[in-house]
Amino acid sequence: MATSLDHSFTTSRSLADSFLTILDLDRVVPCVEGGSVLSRTSDTAVKAEIRVRMGALSMTFTGSLEVTDQDPSAHTAVMVVRSRETGGQGHANATITFTLHEGGGAIHTVAQITGKAASMGEGVVSGVLDALVADFASKLGAL
Repeated sequence: MATSLDHSFTTSRSLADSFLTILDLDRVVPCVEGGSVLSRTSDTAVKAEIRVRMGALSMTFTGSLEVTDQDPSAHTAVMVVRSRETGGQGHANATITFTLHEGGGAIHTVAQITGKAASMGEGVVSGVLDALVADFASKLGAL
């Protein structure tokens, strides 16, 4: 199941500082509810996990988050998430595009979900992902 979401955030940081902040994966990953960095695999990638509740189900996904593209002059960055459900057959992959401007920015997320999470139905999955990214955007603006 594929889902596309758009969110925005506001911040009092300068545009240059906001750009550096979104590239700091050790600070950004914990802004996702249930997210944590397990280890750094390169300057632009980490191994991470996220614990997610969908209805009565609680799932843990472990995988990688990598900054695959960044343009400091345009203040844009693209991150790719590849994860597998711990103890399950599902995966949660996403491409996240950040477009920053003075005072905040936009987050465009395209996610592909399979396994138990996808079996909950598109409405539930979209609702949970929307709430997760909205909460992330709020915390990102406060960093």
